[in-house]
Amino acid sequence: MPPADVSKHEAGRSNLPSAKPIVFVIDDDISVRESLDLLIHTAGWRPELFASAQEFLDHPPASAPHCLVLDISLPDLNGLELQKRVLAVRPELPIIFITGHGDVPKSVQAMKAGAVEFLTKPFPDEVLLDAIRNALERSRSFMAQAAETQDLRDRYASLTPREQQVMKLVVDGLLNKQVGGELGISEITVKAHRGKVMQKMRADSLPDLVKMASKLGMTTSKA
Repeated sequence: MPPADVSKHEAGRSNLPSAKPIVFVIDDDISVRESLDLLIHTAGWRPELFASAQEFLDHPPASAPHCLVLDISLPDLNGLELQKRVLAVRPELPIIFITGHGDVPKSVQAMKAGAVEFLTKPFPDEVLLDAIRNALERSRSFMAQAAETQDLRDRYASLTPREQQVMKLVVDGLLNKQVGGELGISEITVKAHRGKVMQKMRADSLPDLVKMASKLGMTTSKA
């Protein structure tokens, strides 16, 4: 249990891994789906099974760490076509391809597009489980980074328009007197705004604030 004074952001991130990971499976062979359902359950994850690519596309995105085990040969969209669609809207989703046919060109194409693994049936259970662990770790890392970025955006949104102006000029490297000259306000007022910026952004130092601005995509004039 986090201490009483832990920040909302830290509490949110600490809760992230507690959500049961989800392993999506798309395979038109019911025997494969049933086999993977048992394997995934036994490993302690939550399986979500689909017989077609369209069924999966109609499913809402997951909020827990997740990955996709995808058969490359499907009745509607094939695995590679689905991968293209997924990358366009859910680039954070790690994909593990499985196939009943050894197809080197397809495996190369899938891996170049970012697939975690490409396995040819039959494969040992542990090989698939290792691939899933790797994929879920990628998902956790992405979700943690996304949560951190969103938290920074929320902090920045809490600044007043004037504080945002001051932050931009400060991370650009301007001194308080120069910031005041740019905005037509006194140096004392700049110091007050700057203090509020540091407090609201929870920045420990100017370099810390500059890093935050970079993560937020704020361009600066500093080299």
